[in-house]
Amino acid sequence: MSLIVEPDDGIGPVVSAIHKAKTSIDIGIFRLDRGDIAKALRTAAARGVPVRTLIAHTNRGGDRRLRKLEQDLLKTGASVRRTDDDLHRYHNKIMIVDRTTLYVLGFNYTALDVNKSRSFGVVTKKRELVQEAIKLFEADSLRRPYTPGPKAFVVSPVNARERLAAFLRGARKQLLVYDPKLTDPTMIRILQQRVSAGVSVRILGKVGKRGAGLTAEKFPGKRLHVRAIVRDGQQAFVGSQGLRKLELDGRREVGVIVKDPKVVARMAAVFEEDWSETDRARQDVKDAKKDEKAEAKAEAKVEAKAEAKVEAEVEAKAEAKAEAKAEAKAKE
Repeated sequence: MSLIVEPDDGIGPVVSAIHKAKTSIDIGIFRLDRGDIAKALRTAAARGVPVRTLIAHTNRGGDRRLRKLEQDLLKTGASVRRTDDDLHRYHNKIMIVDRTTLYVLGFNYTALDVNKSRSFGVVTKKRELVQEAIKLFEADSLRRPYTPGPKAFVVSPVNARERLAAFLRGARKQLLVYDPKLTDPTMIRILQQRVSAGVSVRILGKVGKRGAGLTAEKFPGKRLHVRAIVRDGQQAFVGSQGLRKLELDGRREVGVIVKDPKVVARMAAVFEEDWSETDRARQDVKDAKKDEKAEAKAEAKVEAKAEAKVEAEVEAKAEAKAEAKAEAKAKE
């Protein structure tokens, strides 16, 4: 298992995976404006690799662009299917290569998402997750009902609310959350309950008006386009759905819960690096330096007082000795 971090890692890992594909590529596309991805898919189809694409039926950029994308992909030799219109939006971003490797991405195949936004992607060969992703891809391609499987495979609107709520409730020490629009009342309440239980909760992104008592900061970089949670430094969630009602209950979104130590550690490290650039963190550093100076001043004052006391004691002993000597001499 590995982690893709944007914009640090770029689109290279995805393009490389397409180039290396031998038997099949199944890819869901919500937005695509990168020529390197389109070229890689075209090259794969040209060398005989079956490429199946599942295109969103609509997005905010307009249906005309999506229909043009469909035509462009058909010209590459790829098989193109359109998602159903039963949900508000099909927003998931998964790719399955050779039916053995699953890519669950938080970013679209666009220059904006890859080059100028914080986002993550998880790459896994775990069989149960790969097989579940294939099952979902087939169901959505054929517009058939999907029945959820492994708990680690999180799908909106089927099981995401239940599984992410349980994931949050399981926190005992810490929750690090990336979310552009954390507004779901139930999820906010769970986070507040965790805070009351002594769990440290920090959020990079925006929190709804009901989020009193939650520590949240605006993402300090150019753009935040990731939904991710690190729990107790041991597990993490990465996906296309955030803690927002529409993304939990009204759209097709996909995410995974992972336990891989290296993936979780890197996510936590990236979060801490991003957090260190927030206004709150900068102020905390200033306050810490101010406190250090105050403590140093107080310690210096205590030390000076102690030194003065020692000096006074030394002087008193010297005076007493001198007086004793003078009295002894007077008696002579």
